[in-house]
Amino acid sequence: MKTWKLTLEYDGTKYSGWQEQTNARTVAGSLRAAIEDHLGAGIELMGAGRTDAGVHALGQVAHVRVHRPGRHDTRTLHRAWNERLPSDISILEIEDAPPKFHARHDATARTYLYQIATRKTAFHKRHVWWIREPLDLEAMQRCAALFTGRHNFSRFAQRDPSRPEESPIVVVNHAEVFADDFLILFRVDASHFLWRMVRRLVGVTVKAGLGELTIAGVETLVSGAQSSHDVAAWTAPAAGLFLESVRYS
Repeated sequence: MKTWKLTLEYDGTKYSGWQEQTNARTVAGSLRAAIEDHLGAGIELMGAGRTDAGVHALGQVAHVRVHRPGRHDTRTLHRAWNERLPSDISILEIEDAPPKFHARHDATARTYLYQIATRKTAFHKRHVWWIREPLDLEAMQRCAALFTGRHNFSRFAQRDPSRPEESPIVVVNHAEVFADDFLILFRVDASHFLWRMVRRLVGVTVKAGLGELTIAGVETLVSGAQSSHDVAAWTAPAAGLFLESVRYS
């Protein structure tokens, strides 16, 4: 048995997410097809994060396991697999990994980045959320700081039917908002994330930046206290979201 660790980037615009699905084009499905075509054998494939439809990655990590690998060096694999992949998916690195390495279970933290544009952009429409109204950067920064720590984020998540027992408790290591030219960037790092959680954190942060939600209102949402606000309605578009990196011990 042979296991490889892959780091890859992709533009998720044309895909129905990472996770393989019947009768849908997915990132994992395209990756599997390319690798199995080259190896001539079935593989086990698992990613560190199941990005949704339209979500991108700068540093997704996956493991590939094959029971009869033959002799292949990583440089040859890198070239052969990338040649078979569509132009919007690129393997950045292939590393030999321990036989039992698991991309999802062994990950200790994940970082997501969200891009908000403050003006119309001709080149990055598929990768940003354009907010036409003025945003209060300081209010957004104060809002993001409230997400840090151990909280019950059930209000910020959509229930995942494939993981009915998943705990809504998440430890957020760091959350920040900062400006870069015409972009406002939201970055959050945590042990793991619930379904739709990052996009709803962004949505709440934008509401604070627009002055439509007070910092006290954000505190109420994070604390889990009763609130009349429907966070689901504020879910940010998928286009601006990137899985930036995955960390391992």
